[in-house]
Amino acid sequence: MRIVIVTLILMTLISCKKENDKQQNIEKTQTKKNNIDTIEISKKHKINKIKCDLDGDKLDETIEIVKSTKSGKSGLRIVFGNGKRTDFLGMGNDILNQGFDEIDWAGIFEKAPKNEIYWNNVNEEGEIISEGEIKESDKIKLLNDGIYIHAEESCGGGIIYLKNGKYEWIQQE
Repeated sequence: MRIVIVTLILMTLISCKKENDKQQNIEKTQTKKNNIDTIEISKKHKINKIKCDLDGDKLDETIEIVKSTKSGKSGLRIVFGNGKRTDFLGMGNDILNQGFDEIDWAGIFEKAPKNEIYWNNVNEEGEIISEGEIKESDKIKLLNDGIYIHAEESCGGGIIYLKNGKYEWIQQE
């Protein structure tokens, strides 16, 4: 009889412990789920996906305007054509030291074709400068495609491109 009672007590304790462990695992899973950032394709932008060859490997990258559910901010998801790399710009993180961390303002989103010549057309005082004021050495010929983002109704935007594997920015207005 003692053995039966001891066995019942042990089974009860083990059962309670398993239930407690199960509850703790559920709580950990819920905490992890709450901290996970879900990336969604932007529904705000009429054009939210382009393809272009940023790295010159003859495989198109897929660039999408996406939104982070965690920060609520938009940015770019860049999936490389070889499938080995995905980069994110924005979504609450500063974009190329330009003073903005999202791109909801971008009304124009398109490919900046390779072999075109671009330049920063805003000086350090924030004034727009003409092509005639730009030194030839300051002009940039894109060796590969870039990403052109621009505010539709107001002036402002730029071109994001890869130079030696690092993202660069050309200010446009």
